[in-house]
Amino acid sequence: MNQTWRKLGLLYCPAGDNRHPKLLTHAANPLPVLIGGDVYRIFFSGRDAQNRSSVGAVDIDIVRRTLIYEHEQPIFTHGPAGSFYADGVSIGNCYTANGVRYMLFMGWQTPQHSHWRGDIGQLTVHPDGSLSLANPAPLFTANHLDPLSFSYPWVHQHPDGSYRMWYGSTQTWDAGNGEMLHVINTAASPDGQHWQREGLAIPYALGIAQAFSRPTAIQAADGSYRMWFSYRSGTGTSYRIGHATSPDGHHWQLALDTAGIDVSDSGWDADMIEYPFVFTHQSQTYMLYNGNGYGKSGFGLAVLES
Repeated sequence: MNQTWRKLGLLYCPAGDNRHPKLLTHAANPLPVLIGGDVYRIFFSGRDAQNRSSVGAVDIDIVRRTLIYEHEQPIFTHGPAGSFYADGVSIGNCYTANGVRYMLFMGWQTPQHSHWRGDIGQLTVHPDGSLSLANPAPLFTANHLDPLSFSYPWVHQHPDGSYRMWYGSTQTWDAGNGEMLHVINTAASPDGQHWQREGLAIPYALGIAQAFSRPTAIQAADGSYRMWFSYRSGTGTSYRIGHATSPDGHHWQLALDTAGIDVSDSGWDADMIEYPFVFTHQSQTYMLYNGNGYGKSGFGLAVLES
């Protein structure tokens, strides 16, 4: 399928003096929640001076592409020392189960004498837009399918009410070319709470696409799926946004050449593009995404034209 994402420009980048110390820099992993009309509350992961990420938010009119309100206080902060999210919270997406809206996230740990790692956590999204920890423990623990570390979950609810999750899983920190092998695995749930892990979802190729992050998937009317994600090749190239297709959400094929979006010639997204979030508003399909510096240059918007 031929498709092109037409870039609409930078939407938001943290700037100015007297910023909250937990939201000094970065606006990574943008996650939109519709407030009303064309206005979305876009949650993001901002950082403090120690590079620990917490959740901030801005309200943006997605059609006019104007900032309505910037929330000065963090919506949710990283956890205390020793917790599974002590060194950061990188958000995935929202879903509703049993009448409760949840937001999944990657919780960061950076132990002093060992490699950083991540776990998947769950937040409750309250009606007033506040966030609280739904469970003090991670959703998953390491096993033979997920031996090392987790990242960036995305949950999709099927028409029959069941759920599917795609998430990042580190198989090795070095696949032999100096880059980790971090794949997109999948899990299924009848209720959005109890998950059965099923292993690899998206094919990988060493030296081409081997370090994946932040999957975002949509289902078409015919039941087929498209997924976008960020990835590194293992050849030293910075993040790019990739693409995969599936007839049923189970069997996937890499389609990197049809991602429809790449780095710009200059500006805030010229060095790298990553952490996409695809959503539909008023019959238009949009993508929020980050650019240079893993979100340090803010997030922008693109619209799908095919």
